[in-house]
Amino acid sequence: MKIDVTGLRIIVTAGGSGLGNVIAKTFAENGADVCICDISAEALENALRVTPSLRTWLADVSNADQVALFMAEAISSMGGIDVLVNNAGIAGPGGHLEELDEAGWRLTLDVNLTGMFLTSRCAIPHLKKQQSGSIVNIASTAGLWGFPYRAPYCASKWAIVGLTKTMAMELGEYNVRANVICPGSLNNERMEHVIALEMEASGRTEAAVREGFTNQVSMKTFIDPEEIASQILYLCSPLGKNISGQAICIDGHTESMRA
Repeated sequence: MKIDVTGLRIIVTAGGSGLGNVIAKTFAENGADVCICDISAEALENALRVTPSLRTWLADVSNADQVALFMAEAISSMGGIDVLVNNAGIAGPGGHLEELDEAGWRLTLDVNLTGMFLTSRCAIPHLKKQQSGSIVNIASTAGLWGFPYRAPYCASKWAIVGLTKTMAMELGEYNVRANVICPGSLNNERMEHVIALEMEASGRTEAAVREGFTNQVSMKTFIDPEEIASQILYLCSPLGKNISGQAICIDGHTESMRA
């Protein structure tokens, strides 16, 4: 089903590649004006070649000054903002908790959690003033379960769920919605990195780890990024006008995070 979001002004973080790029492309194909940021200039160039209508900025979401500049310029260039998709995130270090270093822990929370705080605090005054809009934060099924050998990632994703529900409570009276998407294992390049981390931490083979991730879910499947993008498109369209404060899993029904 094609959902018309013509005229909506969208910001997607880490939109140059991976899931973020699929989200940005999906919005653009359905009529939205889309701004993306990414930490990689090469990723932005590649995204622009595929989707020339995108507005692109180089920015690190963990850097407050860069975020403030990006958000101000993006909102100005579009004449406002209707949707913020906080997609930026990193896998973080893998391993037993007592073996992890502080730098890896802090970086994971800075990118995955603080980045959402920095972008959202820039967007919210605009959304409240116009009495409409939507914020969608990308978490993970790891935001609902424990995740062995992935403590920093798991902690950040649990925090995103709480942050989103708090946003929904604070913004509801302004007709601004906030939801969190919790994807399962995705069919993309980033999942290959996650599998590698699990192999290193557990000492198992790639085949065994991949089978373990598949067996975590009732439907024995990985998820295509397009499925996530379609759900976000629905949430931010008029069809999702009364959906807020929800943690929506697109995962084939996770039974356990122990791969």
